[in-house]
Amino acid sequence: MELVNSIEEADYITHSGTMHADEVFATAFLDLYKKDIKVFRTTNINSNDYKDKLIYDIGRGKFDHHQEDARVRENGIKYCSLGLLWEEFGKEYLKEQNYENIDELYLEIVKDFIEQIDAIDNGEFPKVEARYKLKSISDIIKIFNPSFKSKENESIQFIKAIGVAKLIFEEEILHCNGKVIAKNIVLNKIKETDKKYIILDEYMPYEEAILNNENANNIVFVIYPSTRGGYALKTIPKSNEDKTSRCEIPQEWAGKSDKELEDVSGIKDVLFCHIGRFIISTKTKESAIEIVEKMIDLSERNN
Repeated sequence: MELVNSIEEADYITHSGTMHADEVFATAFLDLYKKDIKVFRTTNINSNDYKDKLIYDIGRGKFDHHQEDARVRENGIKYCSLGLLWEEFGKEYLKEQNYENIDELYLEIVKDFIEQIDAIDNGEFPKVEARYKLKSISDIIKIFNPSFKSKENESIQFIKAIGVAKLIFEEEILHCNGKVIAKNIVLNKIKETDKKYIILDEYMPYEEAILNNENANNIVFVIYPSTRGGYALKTIPKSNEDKTSRCEIPQEWAGKSDKELEDVSGIKDVLFCHIGRFIISTKTKESAIEIVEKMIDLSERNN
């Protein structure tokens, strides 16, 4: 991506001044898709005057969202320029990158990433209860604006932000593609099991596939090979909002490991129980299964 000094040199035009995640990620996406784009940043422009150029986040045209009749999704989230450009070119870009399951991947990226940027840019901020400050991806992009008394150059900072945004966007697509592939594997595992847990052949993102599938409401544990060796068994939360485990590990197991955990659990080959009681590691798959079945049996008897 190259910033140019005149409209005549540019193929793409967006606004100057304070940068936001919207036009930064829109520019990053356009550069990934169209490659080596020439961008001009300005304070005011009418898109009708430059129909040979793609104008976004300014100009009241197809890829702006500041006009009164700006588009809104069925779920109520208003589009911003990133969402509008992704809608226009996203599937074509994914096809060019040789991804499979294009429609599913396209929507996963919208839900996992783009809607957040669209919503925040349009003034719809998340409500978070925390004792510490959280920074959204939009907050991260804001720190690239020239800092007070720093003598940073606005154009140089914009180029920096684009570089970071491109890296994030590419990794986000890979992340979402992995989730789509994993989702189909997990859903097949759920169909195949008659138990309250599933066993994966390798670690993969599984939680959303379970929590968003009403046929998986009875799944309370997942077992998978640990990247640290041995096996891990992990609890499933009640929902995306409620992170309480569907089946709880006993309090007296919390934080214990090796012989101490073997003694309190009565199960051999256990390695560690997290203090938060949401994951246990074991030496073997058999010991992981034994723990899970013991937890499920205890839960059913107590209920």
